[in-house]
Amino acid sequence: MKPTKNFLTARFHSLNAFTKISASTALAITFSILVAANQDAPANLATMKGAIRIDGSSTVYPITEAVSEEFSKVAPKVNVTVGISGTGGGFKRFCVGETAISDASRPITPSEVALAATNKVEFIEIPIAYDALSIVVNPKNDWMKSVTIAQLKKIYSAGGPKTWKEIDPSWPDRTMKIYSPGTDSGTFDYFKEAVVGKEGKVRSDMSVSEDDNVLVLGVSGDQDAIGFFGMAYFEENKDKLRAVPVVGSAGSPVAPQASTVNDGTYPLSRPLFIYVNAKSAGKPEVVAFVDFYMNKADALVSEVGYVMLPTDILAKSSANWKARKVGTQFVKDGNKVDGSFSKIYK
Repeated sequence: MKPTKNFLTARFHSLNAFTKISASTALAITFSILVAANQDAPANLATMKGAIRIDGSSTVYPITEAVSEEFSKVAPKVNVTVGISGTGGGFKRFCVGETAISDASRPITPSEVALAATNKVEFIEIPIAYDALSIVVNPKNDWMKSVTIAQLKKIYSAGGPKTWKEIDPSWPDRTMKIYSPGTDSGTFDYFKEAVVGKEGKVRSDMSVSEDDNVLVLGVSGDQDAIGFFGMAYFEENKDKLRAVPVVGSAGSPVAPQASTVNDGTYPLSRPLFIYVNAKSAGKPEVVAFVDFYMNKADALVSEVGYVMLPTDILAKSSANWKARKVGTQFVKDGNKVDGSFSKIYK
């Protein structure tokens, strides 16, 4: 799901303010939080050599690729490759020791933890940003002003309706064209569980692609299309698409934006992660890259359309990296840990 080159280089329009802290103050706070972790970073990046293999989420890819581009400017002799096989595909490689870092748009699952244990792969779990999964339609769609989770479930579930009118009698009696990320995508996994349900089945007549740009083209080219993907892809293509507000727990439509993700009112928000192979974390080039990533991510996160983590989560993330804390906080005794991210992650 590789974004366009412009996706990685263009600056986006500012998102709604999600904090009253100024940019300079936020950077100062972030620096003070992360300075301890950077004590492990080698002093001379210019002469450092090595290779770092990264794979995984297409949602996290824009951040990791942007970081790797910046890192190459200070450590030109370190070869960083970033793949985009999806969160599930990335974990398949990571859990057998093929990659040093795995990008993930969801926490690692019990089965993936078991696979890693079988292959004696230990890892460090690092949250890096928040994302809002955006429901998008064609700009010519003037009837879906907002959508409920129940309506989304009806649209995307197996045996779901064929026309808009079957969702709401006031909507057109025309056939919907439904788009979705591929099943190896963490975005798909998250949407399936949050909307269709753990035991539910997703309809088989969707147009599916591992490339989010294909989804953008599909929805932007068809008045009767609907799809979903990470907020950054909407931000990059907001001139071609319209994001549909999702009705939240308070009963009012909530738009996907930084402020609503940060205050928890947008119902389809989620954390994004990188997972670092603990053995690889003993290599100077990997230490340098992860330290660099944690220092630069916040500045790049907003540029590519995602939401900076709160400072308390940043502090926990930094402390866990510095201590090389292995394992996941989202699986316990072989079972997934349920609950809000802010309460689970320590």
